[in-house]
Amino acid sequence: MQTTIESISDLKKVAWVCDEFLDGPPRALVIWLHGTGCPELKRGPSLEEYLWSKAGALVILPYYGPWCWMNREARGFVDEVISAAIQLYKLGPEVPLISAGGSMGGCGALLLSRYSRHPVAGCLAIHPVCDTARHFERPEVTRTMLCAFRGYAGPLSEVLAEQSPLAQADAMPDIPYCVIQGDSDTAVNKEAHSDRFVARLREIGRKVDYLVVPGYGHEALANSRKVLEKALEFVAGFTKK
Repeated sequence: MQTTIESISDLKKVAWVCDEFLDGPPRALVIWLHGTGCPELKRGPSLEEYLWSKAGALVILPYYGPWCWMNREARGFVDEVISAAIQLYKLGPEVPLISAGGSMGGCGALLLSRYSRHPVAGCLAIHPVCDTARHFERPEVTRTMLCAFRGYAGPLSEVLAEQSPLAQADAMPDIPYCVIQGDSDTAVNKEAHSDRFVARLREIGRKVDYLVVPGYGHEALANSRKVLEKALEFVAGFTKK
């Protein structure tokens, strides 16, 4: 079933839209993807989202499901949200689309760059899950992925490869990537995920800005000033073009 989005009011039923702080027409569209859990409706922007808005970006967080892992259904839904935003806010082809997110959302941002029917201009991935097959082995994660990929045909190994940024690295578009990771992250291990993914992207000639924040774990990373500055710098680099 396609989502019917015929007005901005309809759009705000299926996504959180940060349009009230824009000082003019949007100069970029940021699709911000949340991590596992996060079922509640947003009531206001984070500092990061507010600063992106003031830099000229229309920030949209699709309500794409707490355990979706950017599966096929989620990808289709997010593409519908993007199409609606482009139409309703009259965004021309000169307005870049940026995929962004953290943890499962970071994985989703990378996969959206890979699979979206809309050309993605840049991708910001904060402590992203990159090796989905390896992450599947975590007991608290297994149930979420089994839920997300229920009904997929084919062996589990093939399904996990389809949903894995590391396995899909060679097919990732040639766009700027910004990957941010704390070196003390025990939830999404730096060496198992970001290090390997960034190395592979660089090996095939992709442009990657990789920021490693010393001393920060998974939850604390969002509170790092370095992360805020880097995330703002990345998005503002598109709005100023």
